[in-house]
Amino acid sequence: MDDVRARAQRLLAVHRLRAADSLQLAAALVWCRERPIGVGFVCLDDRLCGAAVREGFTMEPPAEWINDRAFPE
Repeated sequence: MDDVRARAQRLLAVHRLRAADSLQLAAALVWCRERPIGVGFVCLDDRLCGAAVREGFTMEPPAEWINDRAFPE
């Protein structure tokens, strides 16, 4: 848990995130052992989405779905 907390604090300093969002992203980074390239990240929050992409994650669903808010049926 200390790993997640330390990463969450770094993410708060680097990105405009809410505390809970930084914990979610930090947990994902711990899970993928800090190697997010090619790893999918599911998110519908614009801030968290942007931070995840900047950290190296691939967005699931694709970013154009999120930006358009037009999800397929």
